[in-house]
Amino acid sequence: MATQPENVIIVGGSLAGLFCGLVLKHLGHNVRIFERSPSALLHSQGAGIVFGPPTQEYFAKHVKVNHPLSITSYMRQTLDRSGHPVHQDHRQQKMVSWDLLYFVLRACFDGLETTYCEVPPRNSSNGNAKYLYGRKVTNLTQKSDGLLQVEFEDQDGKNGVEVADMVFAADGPGSTIRELLLPKVKRKYAGYVAWRGTLLEREATQELKDTFVNNFTFFHGPGTQIIAYLIPGENGSLDPDSRLINWVWYCNYDQNSQEYKDLMTDVDGHFHHFTLPIGKMKPNLWTQQKKHAINVLPHQFAKLVNDTEQAFVQVITDVMSSKVAFFDDRLHLIGDAIAGFRPHTVASTSQAAYDSLLLEKMMKGEMTEKQMQGEMMRYARHVAESGVQMGNRSQIETLKGPIEPNTMAL
Repeated sequence: MATQPENVIIVGGSLAGLFCGLVLKHLGHNVRIFERSPSALLHSQGAGIVFGPPTQEYFAKHVKVNHPLSITSYMRQTLDRSGHPVHQDHRQQKMVSWDLLYFVLRACFDGLETTYCEVPPRNSSNGNAKYLYGRKVTNLTQKSDGLLQVEFEDQDGKNGVEVADMVFAADGPGSTIRELLLPKVKRKYAGYVAWRGTLLEREATQELKDTFVNNFTFFHGPGTQIIAYLIPGENGSLDPDSRLINWVWYCNYDQNSQEYKDLMTDVDGHFHHFTLPIGKMKPNLWTQQKKHAINVLPHQFAKLVNDTEQAFVQVITDVMSSKVAFFDDRLHLIGDAIAGFRPHTVASTSQAAYDSLLLEKMMKGEMTEKQMQGEMMRYARHVAESGVQMGNRSQIETLKGPIEPNTMAL
C-alpha cells in the first residue's frame, strides 16, 4: 500500500490504461501513460462494448461528465435460419461504444477537450496526469534502489529512459511487458475470427429496426454465430438518427489455409496477425463474405451485413499469464495483459474496470497485495474458461440452445 504519492508509468493508453491511470490520479499519484501509437488520439474501429456491472461501478465512482453513456436493450432474442425468434428473454442490458468511453476517460484523466463531453474541473487532491504518445517500450529493469527503469523508443526513433516507483502494464493481450517478463506465454489462435461492422440506424430498413433496435439479437448455426445490438454513434450520440447497429460474426478459418492468409493480407499486401483494420480489406473478399451472409444467415442479419459499407476482422486468440506482479510487486499486469478473453464473454472492458477497482482497494489498504493478485487471477481464469466453452459451442459443437454470455461480466 502506497502512503505517499508515487510516480507511476502505465504502459498502454487504451481503456485499461486509462481505467488504471484515473484511479491512481484520484488517489493522488503522479501518472504518465506511455502509448505506442504515434497519433495523439487512439481511434476505434467502430466496436461496441457491453457496459457490464464492473464498468458501471467504475464510472459511477470515477467519471463525472455531462454525457449519457449507454443504450439499453430490453430483450435478448435468438433467431432461427428463417429469421423467426425461437428464444426470447426480457432482460435489460446496457451497451456503449469504445470511442465514447475512451474520450470520456481522456477528459477525466488528462483534460483532453473533444466534442464528446466537457472536461470536469480539476480536484486539488488529484495527482498529475500525462498521456504521452509515440512511446514504444523496449525494455524494463529494476535498479539497485528498487525503482523501475523503463526504456522506450519515441516516434522519431530516438531512445529514452524514464524511472518510476511503480509500473502497470495495460498493453493488451499482446502485451510487450508480459512478453519481456514471460516470453513463453504466447497468444494461441482459437480457430476462428470475428467479422465486425456497423450500420447507421437511420439507414436501416424498418425490418432491421424492428429486429435489432432495443434488442440484443443472436443467430447460431453449425460453425457460426452472429450477434447485433445498438451502440452510440458519432461523438457518442444517443439520438436515433445517429446510433449504430453493431454486429459481430464469428467464422472458422484454418490458420494454415490460403483462405486465412488472403483474409488477413490487406490491399497493400501487408499481413496482419491480429486485426485487419477498416479500409484495408480486399474488396473482392468483402463482396464474397456478403454473398456468404445471404447463403447462411437469417435474412435480417444478411441484410445488415450487406448494407454495411466496411468491415474489419479480429482474430480470436487465447492467452493467460501465470502471474500478475513482478519486481517485488512494483510492476503489475492489468486487464487484457493478464488474460485475453474471447469476445463471447463480453468481459474485456469489465476485466479492466474490475482490476482497477481492486487496485484502488489495495492502495487504500482495504485488501492486501496478495488478496488483490489472487482475485485478479481468479477472475481472469474463470472468465477465460467460460469464453473457451462458449467459443467451442459456437464454432465446434452442435448447438441446441442459445449461447449466453458470461453472467459475471454482464
